[in-house]
Amino acid sequence: MASEAVEKAFGAMDDAIAIIRAAVAGLHFGPASDTDPLASVADGCLDVLALSARVEARVAALKAEATATYAESARSAAPLDMPVQAQEMAIAAEVGCVLAIGDRAAGTLLEQSHALTTFLPLTLAALQEGTVSWQHAKVIVDETATLDRDAAGALEAQFLDVGALNPVRGCPVGEMPAFRFRRKARTWRERHHPDSIEKRHAKGAQDRCLEYTPEQDGMARVSAYLPADQAAAIWNRITAIARGLQGPLEDRTLTQLRVDILATAALRSEVGCTRCSSGSTGSSAAADGPADIPTPRAEVLVTVPVFSLLGLTEEPAMLDGFGPIPASMARNLVANGADSFHRVLVDPRDGAPLEIGRTSYRLTKAMRNWLRMRDGKCPFPGCSNHSLDNEADHLLAWHHGGTTGIANLGQPCPRHHRLKHASGWTPTPATKNEPPGWVSPSGRKYKSEHQDWEPPQWPSSFAPIAGQWQPQRPCTPMPAALGGTVDYLQIPPSAGEEFLRAYLDAK
Repeated sequence: MASEAVEKAFGAMDDAIAIIRAAVAGLHFGPASDTDPLASVADGCLDVLALSARVEARVAALKAEATATYAESARSAAPLDMPVQAQEMAIAAEVGCVLAIGDRAAGTLLEQSHALTTFLPLTLAALQEGTVSWQHAKVIVDETATLDRDAAGALEAQFLDVGALNPVRGCPVGEMPAFRFRRKARTWRERHHPDSIEKRHAKGAQDRCLEYTPEQDGMARVSAYLPADQAAAIWNRITAIARGLQGPLEDRTLTQLRVDILATAALRSEVGCTRCSSGSTGSSAAADGPADIPTPRAEVLVTVPVFSLLGLTEEPAMLDGFGPIPASMARNLVANGADSFHRVLVDPRDGAPLEIGRTSYRLTKAMRNWLRMRDGKCPFPGCSNHSLDNEADHLLAWHHGGTTGIANLGQPCPRHHRLKHASGWTPTPATKNEPPGWVSPSGRKYKSEHQDWEPPQWPSSFAPIAGQWQPQRPCTPMPAALGGTVDYLQIPPSAGEEFLRAYLDAK
């Protein structure tokens, strides 16, 4: 049984919650002299929401500590001849009964609690302070589950240690939705995993599969596990076709159109092997072999570190809307991508984007691609819309003196573009000390996310000298087709640099 002091503390918590509930129900937040009592009520409720989230996080930390400590004590008290598997089953059953959850959920909670209290101290501390939620903590637990202790500590420090070598910028972890944080954490994990992404991708490609799952009401699901470049290309192509079909006479939603397009394409009689489509079983049909199925083409941005593009390193590239991909996949996309495929060159010194290889030199197209590269998605906090039809918009309206420069442009999705013009939500530009964000009608400011560019990996022939990157010895010659040796630091640019620029800008 809990001690008297513990029971008294929980009783005090119950009393405090009752007081807060009474304040919310009675709308007692501001003094009677408030000139705008409704605004005071709204502001007070938002404060309660913010403080409630902090308390929930701290309670979640307490729950994890209690779960881990109980499990440790139960293992110590178990009979010596009791099998380990039986011990774990008994512990999970006890936790499940106390919390009224299933054995599987209890087992998951035990694993998460063990991870937090054993080798994720920064995550547990942030949870105790209420600066991250339980959902954020679970993301870190999930993304470090297959890493060793050192790698897990590095991932945790990257997002929660302000003294990290290259800390995250923009929106802090606890201020973005957990599903958005999962993408960032997964991206960092992919780039810094102890095992090569080429090796892991090769194994994943061997495991590619198509799955069929019956559902209720005469429905079913078909899902494919396949390389990211193909998946991104398929998704963007289907989406583009679906948007082209939308109009005043089309009553299907975009989601419904996507499904119909996929089903129609997959069920076309000419797709498949010639033997099946012709119905023949003779030798001539067998000799024909499978019919050619066009390889999907990516219609997205790919950010490629220049040394990785040239084969001097194997650093992962970044596929727009997905995350890290193997360098070999990126080089193949650069060589064989469609006309609408844009290559992004990054600065070898700090990872910042430099330019976009493109087939269209129209200013509006280049600016739109730059916005996609800068923001990565709709800039509204928590929005994940990577839609290709996000709308370039002036942060400061043109008729109020705003310019058409990149610094004064955003690319919100249609939903949040309408929100800006139909409500009191206002986007704010970046300053020297603050990232861009949005101001709500209540006056609260919410930060947008930043792309966390990292300095690219340099070939072993380069080393930092006197605070600047300098070639330690002559650069490794490029393949003859790319123009020979390149000196990236020569000013004015060397012939090799000029050739590289021409190569990247080529179709």
